Amino acid sequence: MSGPAFTGAVVGLVVGVLLTGALVLAWRLARGTRELGSDSERATFRTLHLASRAATHLRDGLEGDDVGRAARHLRALLGCDALAVVTADGVVALDGPAHLRAEAERVGARTVETGRRQVYGSREPSSGTSVQDARLEAVGAPVLAGGTVAGAVVAFAARVRPPLVRATGEVAQWCAAQLELGELEASRTALAQAELRALRAQISPHFIYNSLGAIASFISTDPERARDLVLDFADFTRYSFRGRGDFTTLADELHSIHSYVELERARFGDRLTVTLQIAPESLSTVIPFLSVQPLVENAVRHGLEPREAGGTIVISARDEGTQTEITVEDDGVGMSPETLRALLASGSRATNVGLRNVDTRVRQLYGDQHALEIETNEGAGTLVRMRVPKSQPQHETEVSRP
Repeated sequence: MSGPAFTGAVVGLVVGVLLTGALVLAWRLARGTRELGSDSERATFRTLHLASRAATHLRDGLEGDDVGRAARHLRALLGCDALAVVTADGVVALDGPAHLRAEAERVGARTVETGRRQVYGSREPSSGTSVQDARLEAVGAPVLAGGTVAGAVVAFAARVRPPLVRATGEVAQWCAAQLELGELEASRTALAQAELRALRAQISPHFIYNSLGAIASFISTDPERARDLVLDFADFTRYSFRGRGDFTTLADELHSIHSYVELERARFGDRLTVTLQIAPESLSTVIPFLSVQPLVENAVRHGLEPREAGGTIVISARDEGTQTEITVEDDGVGMSPETLRALLASGSRATNVGLRNVDTRVRQLYGDQHALEIETNEGAGTLVRMRVPKSQPQHETEVSRP
């Protein structure tokens, strides 16, 4: 083969390889684009991702430590040159050049004062400010939460156009919604704690008086039994009135129930029988603190105590898919469906406070689908069923007893 012909063949081969590589690369890029979705789908995902990240940092309000991180995500969401979140007290969380802080404070204060959006055009550079920085325009939008102006969102751009003005207003409304959700969650938590305090107060007078009376009756006749009952009383009260921890494990709650039952047996004698049917794998289940014990106390006080012959309580727990099912059943006097509806009604003055309290708390924590299920009728005993999720990573328990 002559030199020119050989050279032409080599060049043709190289060109062919390059064209093939380009086609393969283009095909892979096209496939990757399809896998990532359309442009609108990618834009939607990015918007939701940034909003989700910002929401995490707004949980503690506009004055929280993480507001600066929220400002960074909101800036990326709006695509502006800088963004500030300003509280009603003038505290500024700025994501952008530090020299904009004073301007953010000024725009934020005016926005909070008027409760309306504020748009500021370009300004002449002040001393020590570059011309480029001075050309940034600003738009401020009020954060209206709970009927009051909680603060403002201030966005900076080389030129503030109508789409940025509208978008900043929408972001401010979204921030207000996050603040209201945070306040709602705080209110729910406070209500749950108040319910727990009420339950403790309800337990103390009735149970303490009866327990002390039972212990006193054994001091002279059976000092060893009296000593054991004092220890049971100490264990029970220590658990019931501990100062922290809204959640516990089923194992720890059952330990407290054992102490409670021993104290009640001191009064009932052979008239009270308690049987446990507990699947071992359910012992580590996280449950609301003081959620099973009140059900047992309710069975004793309102199911068995009215019966001269007493009766039996069966406490069961077993795994049921993603939940743990816990039941407390007694063969006591029971109640009519009408009485049951009345005692579970909000504001009811019924004496079964513990039952209503537990039902309210599990609804608040897990939703209405986890409300107590109660089967009862007059003379037919009562069965109370509670289902709690087995996985609760957001709920921490107090350190278990040794």
